[in-house]
Amino acid sequence: MQFPVEHLYAVIMAGGAGGLMLWPYSRKKTPKQFVDVFGSGTMIESAIACVKGTVLPENIYVVTNVQGEMMMRRTLPWFPPDNILVEPVARDTAPCIALATAYIGKIDPDAVMITVPADLLVLDKRLFGEILGRGVAVAQDRKSIVTIGVTPDRPEPEYGYIQVDKLQVNEASGQEGTIPIFTVRAFAEKPDIKTAQEFIDSGDFYWNSGVLIWHIDAIRREFERSMPDLYKDLQSIYDVIGSDRERAVIEDVYSWLHPVSIAYGIMENAESVCMLAGKFGWTDLGCWDDVQKAGGKDAGASMGTNFNMVEVDTANNFIKKSGKKAVAIVGLEDIIVIDTEDALLICRKGHSQDVKKVVDILRREGLEEYL
Repeated sequence: MQFPVEHLYAVIMAGGAGGLMLWPYSRKKTPKQFVDVFGSGTMIESAIACVKGTVLPENIYVVTNVQGEMMMRRTLPWFPPDNILVEPVARDTAPCIALATAYIGKIDPDAVMITVPADLLVLDKRLFGEILGRGVAVAQDRKSIVTIGVTPDRPEPEYGYIQVDKLQVNEASGQEGTIPIFTVRAFAEKPDIKTAQEFIDSGDFYWNSGVLIWHIDAIRREFERSMPDLYKDLQSIYDVIGSDRERAVIEDVYSWLHPVSIAYGIMENAESVCMLAGKFGWTDLGCWDDVQKAGGKDAGASMGTNFNMVEVDTANNFIKKSGKKAVAIVGLEDIIVIDTEDALLICRKGHSQDVKKVVDILRREGLEEYL
């Protein structure tokens, strides 16, 4: 039986700083979820578009911080302001989801929630919508938490992984055939390259897309069982939503919360977790190499305002520039060039993960104005 769409909600988690891994385009004042890397809209716009085909627009919520709320209102004026949930300070994904659970539970005690990260990039939205629909069908029994895994095509030390135990009998049928449903054995966060290769070789590990689906009863039950203190805080917020005390209680609760991820706080200890395996063109835009791979071989030429640019005897370069500054590249290949008004990044392809070292050095040297 199809789950009633009016009881289906999406929560987009947009409260983090994004790690500045897309520096110099992403900055503290412009986190990567609010950056337009492909010239076709910001990452958060893309995340909203990914769930719009499954969830009613009025049932899409964004959890962000005060700065993010201002950016949402300025860059996405069409998004309902009442659907922007504001955290006083980022405390990782478990408190973020607890806050959203309190609000949506107040609105609809029979809700099924789809939670997605704001930097979600999906190339095949139709297939993604199909797998979301199947996940909702599984989650509506109020028993299981559903996560979505992606078949890995390379060892990637910057991704999270899901280890599956066994294929469940009740596979889902879709337009592209069956969607495998697995019982989840374990979660693993960002292994080293050797361990990542072992994961791939084992055949029972998938990339963790960060997409989660559950009935609100199931996630509340898991908060109560695995994170009882946070569950009490969730209840405190739930009780005052809509009252004059709402903002004060939220700020008070967040003043003592410790950062905890949903993977560590809930998923690793949950009673029943299953995973749908999907191939829908997912990637985690964690560095400029990922951006180039997602955009294809011509991504550099299609990104931003790459006019006033000259290349002589070059090959396989990725270039993104803004403004009217002329940029010339001679005799180079396999490099990444990211040019902004006040900062320039040049690195060899395959090394853009080391941007985090650049960020650390700039911070250590007191050059915060460039971050």
